[in-house]
Amino acid sequence: MEPGPEVLVTGGAGFVGSHLVRQLSRDQPIAVLEKPGANLSRLADLVETGRVQIRPADIRNRLEVENALGGCRRVFHLAANPRLWTHPKGDFLRVNFHGARHVMEGALRRGARVLHCSTESILTRARQAGSIGADQVVPPDEVVGPYCRSKHRAEVFALALGQKGHPVVVVNPTLPIGPGDPGSTPPGRLILDFCLGKRREVIKAEVNLVDVRDCATAMAIAMEKGIPGRRYLLGGENFTIRELFEKLAAITGLPGPRFTVPWPVALLAAWVEETLADVATRHEPAATLTGVILARRRMSFDAGPSLAALGATIRPAIDSLRDAVVWLARQGHIPMPAKLAQTADLLA
Repeated sequence: MEPGPEVLVTGGAGFVGSHLVRQLSRDQPIAVLEKPGANLSRLADLVETGRVQIRPADIRNRLEVENALGGCRRVFHLAANPRLWTHPKGDFLRVNFHGARHVMEGALRRGARVLHCSTESILTRARQAGSIGADQVVPPDEVVGPYCRSKHRAEVFALALGQKGHPVVVVNPTLPIGPGDPGSTPPGRLILDFCLGKRREVIKAEVNLVDVRDCATAMAIAMEKGIPGRRYLLGGENFTIRELFEKLAAITGLPGPRFTVPWPVALLAAWVEETLADVATRHEPAATLTGVILARRRMSFDAGPSLAALGATIRPAIDSLRDAVVWLARQGHIPMPAKLAQTADLLA
């Protein structure tokens, strides 16, 4: 009997996860742990050719996780509830913290090395003078919202394991962009809505954008070269939301941003939308309290030292944005901008 895959990716059908799986599967078969009923379309061709083996499991269930980890020596943990709003709110803790513990503890019991994927949103502070680096320390009482608190607890747990000598490495990607996102992530939704003409207003806020393909490559490097107990910040360029929309306008030829929404107005709108979602609609609001509160904070990041330590590079954000728009058009999510038609033909 041939041995099964020695590398497993949790959440491998997601936006970042699918790019990571696609890169890793060039050299070896990969196991993917995904919740039952997950959309596997991003991995369909790899599953058909046998390069990827799907192992259905709910990370909230310790026994299911244990069974899915069989034979694996490298475990990339990306599975999470990545939204800033969910119902019920307790699902954030069950998935992002307890689920992460199930994966990490199960992997370590089997002698596997673990890469835990955290997030940049837990590194912000109420008062931030300069750019945020990988050495940022954030007290628990400064972490915003149930999503961020659940991810913060998971990261603290992962870092503690590494500092005790267990082979656990932590990476914190910023906002991933690039081909393959139909609006399933916050930056992906911004790009999609802009291209559809649904959003021209902006809020005064900062974002750091990283190409999803380069992020996946950096994760693979961190698994092999990363020092346990250390955090590696995987980021690219810093922009304001207005600058992001201006970049998209230059790429597509569409009108740029029109006006800036005052922060108190955005906060009130988010409160109304989230309250309605909590008590009535159960549909994710367009604006969340966590998102608007984070927008008030400094969200400028300096990933240079982390990338240098790994020997990883990140391509210019303008290239990633252009590839994202071309992909959306090719998939029929948006009309192909006339300004990009020739470029899209060249890239085909």
